[in-house]
Amino acid sequence: MADNRIVQGSDAVESLQENLQRSQPAILASYGLIGAIAIFGGLGFFADRLWNTSPYLTFGGLLIGAAVGFGALIRGVRRVGH
Repeated sequence: MADNRIVQGSDAVESLQENLQRSQPAILASYGLIGAIAIFGGLGFFADRLWNTSPYLTFGGLLIGAAVGFGALIRGVRRVGH
């Protein structure tokens, strides 16, 4: 009985690994979306502090980060589909 559970457990691990490998481009693209928003938003925030233009450059940085990040997300999802 114990051997049967080990075999079933290894099948589950292999299945999980296959699913993660197939969806890797989408996972990386989603991290890219979060990263782009954080980086460009942060750059906008520091530019606002430097030039005392708050909140305009922060908002602009967030918009640019969202555009760049969603572009990466769309490309990643398209790769998964092919």
